[in-house]
Amino acid sequence: MEKEIVNRVANSKLKTFDLEDLYPSGERKQIDIKDWLLEGIVLQEKKFRAAVEAHNWEAYSGAYVALHCSTDAIIPSWAYMLVTTKLQPYATQVILGELSDIDTILYNQLIEKLPVNEYKDLPVIIKGCANKPVPESAYVAIVQKLQPVVKSLMFGEACSSVPLYKKRKT
Repeated sequence: MEKEIVNRVANSKLKTFDLEDLYPSGERKQIDIKDWLLEGIVLQEKKFRAAVEAHNWEAYSGAYVALHCSTDAIIPSWAYMLVTTKLQPYATQVILGELSDIDTILYNQLIEKLPVNEYKDLPVIIKGCANKPVPESAYVAIVQKLQPVVKSLMFGEACSSVPLYKKRKT
């Protein structure tokens, strides 16, 4: 007599949270302002303003843009602010930092606003093995967001998860 195979995972209350689902689409671009500095290290206001004015800002339409300076130049705050005023009509968002900082900042913003009521008192697996560039910091942030409301937290896949947290019975 053959026993029917039952998919216990599909029939459980287990919820899977996939950080890839939050990934904001859009091109990521970087502006290195060293190119607008004398010898890459000295900001001369008049020349800097002229370079900013002559730049093609439309090239950043719909993009997430990271502003940074790859040299050890001392850049006054107004310089980044000036560049931001030019990007504002075109870019989706402008950050100060490296290209890799864009996803970290975006994920932090998205996770902060994320409603978590649907996970209340449920076992949750935070899915691993991302195909998109999900920053490690997003995994830390989602644990902090979910832990206060869930019954338990795991990481990985339903077939091979790593337990992270289990609410104590009171």
